[in-house]
Amino acid sequence: MDERIVMVDSDTGLELTEEQLDERSAVATVQLRRRGVRAGDTVLICLPVGPDLLVATDAVIAAGGVACPVPADLDAAALSARIIASRARVMISDLPQALEAADESRVRIVMSVADLSVLHSCPGSR
Repeated sequence: MDERIVMVDSDTGLELTEEQLDERSAVATVQLRRRGVRAGDTVLICLPVGPDLLVATDAVIAAGGVACPVPADLDAAALSARIIASRARVMISDLPQALEAADESRVRIVMSVADLSVLHSCPGSR
């Protein structure tokens, strides 16, 4: 059976298959729940467009949260305003400007892309 490609990273050309998306999203969902994300929680996602953004969004929804994507290319003032207005307490981002903006908001849990993909902490993973 052919693997369905769901995304091609325009910067790197790397392909993300449906199976890879499912696997990465499942691991990320577990990590979000371990960090306390529950049904109805708003989770900011400030990542560049690409596979990581897709995985993070999918995982937030699977965890029962409300995905709130914030464009990664906003200037510092606009980014800060969006983060504060969201009233979210959880954010997924690796961007220094987003991390700085979160300091002035309700965000108390900041997760990086690496935090979402920690396979060794999931029961039954290799």
